[in-house]
Order: sequence, then C-alpha cells, then structure tokens
Amino acid sequence: MTNDLKGRTKTFAHDCVKLAVSLPNTFLGNHIKGQLIRSSTSVAANYRATCIAQSKKSFISKISIVVEEVDESHFCIQFIIDEGLIPRETCNSLLNEANQLTRIFISSRKTANLNNKN
Repeated sequence: MTNDLKGRTKTFAHDCVKLAVSLPNTFLGNHIKGQLIRSSTSVAANYRATCIAQSKKSFISKISIVVEEVDESHFCIQFIIDEGLIPRETCNSLLNEANQLTRIFISSRKTANLNNKN
C-alpha cells in the first residue's frame, strides 16, 4: 500500500504540474500555477516523509500536512474551473484523485490518532 500511495501521489503531482503549465500566462494563471505546483508536489514529498516517520506523533504531524496540501491542490483545481481557465472535463480526473487521496489520508490520520491513544 505504501508504494502504491507513493506512486499515486507522485503521479498526482506530475499531472497537476502538467495542468498548471497549461494555464494562461496571466496574473491569475501564473499565481494559480505556482500554488498548484507547490501544493501538489508537497503532497508527494510529504507523503514520502510519513513513510519514514520515526514516531506515531511524527507520522500524525506529517500526514496532517499531506491532508492540508492535497486539500489546497483540490481548491486550486476547482478554482481553475470556476474561473474558466480550463474546462471542467479536463480537470475531472484530477479532482477525483484529489478527493480519493484526501479520504485516504484523513482515514490514515484518524487510525493513527486512535492507535496513538491506546
């Protein structure tokens, strides 16, 4: 499962970068481009960090960052659609993946928090 999620988060980052570089070179396009690249690559990098966390507390802290970053990525993708920068159809698979990753990481954090209390 760990390697699957490493691959999924890395693919998510690559796909978000591809979407970001296709944004128009306007003030808004460039702003969102930077935000999406930062947040999506952070999902992948911070998930890798959770895999080598040295304690349950460290894991919970790092997975919380992953949850925040994947949520920010989702927001950026939705914002791109809302602003009409790229059609929804082009973004649907990324929105779906962001939703799935968010659910997985929130579930992991809840499980870790429950196990941390025992």
